[in-house]
Amino acid sequence: MANSPIPLPVQRSPTQRAPIQLSLTGLNCASCVGKVEKALSAIDGVTLANVNLADKSATVEGQCDSEHLIKAVEAAGFGASLLITEEYLFSIPSMNCASCVGKIESALNDTVGIQFAEVNLPGKTCTVDGSIEVADILNVLEKVGYPGELIDQQKDLQERQEREDRTRYRYLIRHTVIALGVGLPLMLWGLFTGEMSVNTPAQQMGWGAVGLVTLLILVFSGGHYFTGMWRAMKHGNTNMDTLIAIGTGVAWLYSMLVVLFPDFLPAGSRHVYFEASAMIIGLINLGHALELRAKGKTGKALKRLLGLQAKTARVVRESKEVDIPIEQVRRGDQVRIRPGEKVAVDGLVIEGSSLIDESMLTGEPLAVAKKAGDTVSAGTINKNGTLLFQAEKVGSETTLAQIIALVRKAQGSKLPIARLADRVSSIFVPTVIAVALIAAIVWYLFGPDLAHSLVVATTVLIIACPCALGLATPMSVMAGVGRAAELGILIRQGEALQKASKLTTIVLDKTGTITEGSPRVTELQVASEMEGMDQNRLLSLAASIESVSEHPLAEAIVESAKQQNVELHIVREFEAITGKGVSGLVNDHEVLLGNTRLMNHKSVDISSLSDKALALAEQGQTPMFMAVDGKLAGIISVSDPIRKDSASAIQRLHRLGVNVVMLTGDNRHTAAAVAKTVGVDEFQAEVMPEDKEQFVRELQEKGELAGMTGDGINDAPALARADVGFAIGTGTDVAIESADITLMRSSLHGLADSIELSRATLKNIKQNLFGAFVYNSLGIPVAAGVLYPLTGILLSPVIGGAAMALSSVTVVTNANRLRLFKPSKR
Repeated sequence: MANSPIPLPVQRSPTQRAPIQLSLTGLNCASCVGKVEKALSAIDGVTLANVNLADKSATVEGQCDSEHLIKAVEAAGFGASLLITEEYLFSIPSMNCASCVGKIESALNDTVGIQFAEVNLPGKTCTVDGSIEVADILNVLEKVGYPGELIDQQKDLQERQEREDRTRYRYLIRHTVIALGVGLPLMLWGLFTGEMSVNTPAQQMGWGAVGLVTLLILVFSGGHYFTGMWRAMKHGNTNMDTLIAIGTGVAWLYSMLVVLFPDFLPAGSRHVYFEASAMIIGLINLGHALELRAKGKTGKALKRLLGLQAKTARVVRESKEVDIPIEQVRRGDQVRIRPGEKVAVDGLVIEGSSLIDESMLTGEPLAVAKKAGDTVSAGTINKNGTLLFQAEKVGSETTLAQIIALVRKAQGSKLPIARLADRVSSIFVPTVIAVALIAAIVWYLFGPDLAHSLVVATTVLIIACPCALGLATPMSVMAGVGRAAELGILIRQGEALQKASKLTTIVLDKTGTITEGSPRVTELQVASEMEGMDQNRLLSLAASIESVSEHPLAEAIVESAKQQNVELHIVREFEAITGKGVSGLVNDHEVLLGNTRLMNHKSVDISSLSDKALALAEQGQTPMFMAVDGKLAGIISVSDPIRKDSASAIQRLHRLGVNVVMLTGDNRHTAAAVAKTVGVDEFQAEVMPEDKEQFVRELQEKGELAGMTGDGINDAPALARADVGFAIGTGTDVAIESADITLMRSSLHGLADSIELSRATLKNIKQNLFGAFVYNSLGIPVAAGVLYPLTGILLSPVIGGAAMALSSVTVVTNANRLRLFKPSKR
């Protein structure tokens, strides 16, 4: 709807401890993930620890502090730093001495609302913690002569990650060229000449020189694998680096033994493998470079969200319009937006009219008309008119900022389907090393020669790929959650993504979900037996008693009274009777307004208007009876239009094999009319709020995987009970907080989109896991030489290195296909 605000993800209450997020280093494979999670989970107070290999981060929940977490990670042999803090961080480029530090800290710490301020002179930054607006902090810095600028940690984190990835990519490509530049000519020499053995002094000298060059390759182009192995070994761990370092190191050491002591080896075992060491390092570096590049594409959705943030805002200060950084915008400021500009912060329009493009937040392609009284959201784009609005939410409070935080959190969450990969990964590297040793011993005892056993061991170590297992789930989750955000679907937890793919029944609330949620009075019928009553008085009494009610239908009655300039009266002894209606005293008259159950409960005879009420209900309207002093006074009928696309969205859900049930507190006849129009499979009418939660529970007891979709406070218990709760974006904060997935648009097509996307994501994860398991299950035995007795085929370590590099790239590339996901036709 044009006037509906984009929903704001509900902020954490002060009593809740926010999850701590860490940036990790030294993390290379799924085996590393298991070790870090084990180290974090062992800390007292930690209730959940999730490590994401895709973006090398950890999310920790519970009563714990970051310092202990970082120490635990470091004790496990990895690096860690705090990823997101709750403090503000400012850049203050003009400070240059200890005197500056004292002035700034003194000024800030003396400011009301600031609990802590600390200046870092070398970094020219200042950390501030407290309940105070950013603009006030900037003003303090300005007054003491040291103007500052807020460092956007979300955006800076993304930019820093991109810089590090670019640097890493260039490093890997450079060393790929160096390693392959040495390894490829050596391999071609062996292929075309067959001379890869040491049988003469001349060959000994020549291969000795090649060995030294190859050693330089291992040190400069592959040194990070050896340091990674050493770091893991110091803490009793093994990882992907261990496999690569042992494989290439053993091949090089054996070759040098051949060069130095050829006479101690049989003639058939004097083959050198310098080309294998160089080629393996080059190919794996190339694979990691391609993997890094593909990962960058996976995170583009989050990058696009960050790119929506405006840098400046035009505010009205002292009757003048001035451009200031958005960090300096305060709540209450009047902000001007001109055609083509981005909305800087969330606010309420006070002047002007225009069309606002909200597609980047809601996925809705049509621009939305805005006028005085409507809300606008940061990151949306003004199309043609000029608007003046009052800033209501700034900084991290804006819808856009919270969406970014929500997407980042969901992208880092772990799905239940990943647990199998985690269990395998925890023993993967030791198992591979054991297989390599066993295969080498078997072939040494029963094979052709020592060189044969060396080739087998090296190839087993190199071809094994724990990376593919570790990346299979998180890369798909990152891509799926990012694509969901682009479609206007906010996923709070990755687990909801998996559960949504398996839903068998969707329960829909009627008001505000199937219908527009903007009811209006359609008919007033006065009871013939009520003397002195007319339509104006009927509406006046109804609007008076409903003016203190929070029910959506109450708003429609009060609004109708305002439009007709009907007088409202003071209400005393107001009571909301759940599932029935309201009662109260208006001008010393007892007024009842509600459904049939309320009238029966109060023994009011409604027979004279029961047929009229039935006829209205069969038209899809909601008739409410009014009684004054125990006598029927009339009917007020309210209609809530059905959303234009509700029927087509429900048809899509049916095509997806999902059963659709409608629940409503409305009367049975009204419910039946709506159910028939939109085509639900089943409906329940006159449902009390607590009955919705019970209905969902009963579905689950029957073995159904139930999803609940609603928008009101009374839907919150059912949303929380459901396997997956979907909150309609225009709903209440309580409903949104209780849900697992928030649909930014009001359309039920978002519900069908989310189920389709969840199924596509889970299918993608299964493809990745299947490919990773099959690759390792087949590759390792073949590398161990199981086919050699039958076919004479023995894999080269170089081929093993190429296959290993390709496996990780394949997983990441497959995950990136989710970025191209398009919902089915509506």
